[in-house]
Amino acid sequence: MNKWFLACALAFLLPGTPLFAAESNQESAQEAGIEITVNVNTASAEEISTLLIGIGNKKAQAIVEYRESHGAFKTKQDLTNVKGIGSATVEKNSARILL
Repeated sequence: MNKWFLACALAFLLPGTPLFAAESNQESAQEAGIEITVNVNTASAEEISTLLIGIGNKKAQAIVEYRESHGAFKTKQDLTNVKGIGSATVEKNSARILL
């Protein structure tokens, strides 16, 4: 019975581990005084989703596709033209976003 419980607990905990590790790494970098930035005009979807707060793979891919269709972002607020990206997300990441 104990082995079964442990197996179930691990099955639920392990899938979330990378997410917690990424958040922990971002927090550690900030505490160490390392500035986290990403150029949304040149970064890959993976880089965008890893370095911006509240941006997952789907939204990061939408940013890349929008950029490829419409050209480079001229302002940070231009990101709000991407479906699923609002002003609050841009504001939360303002210091991280490079153009």
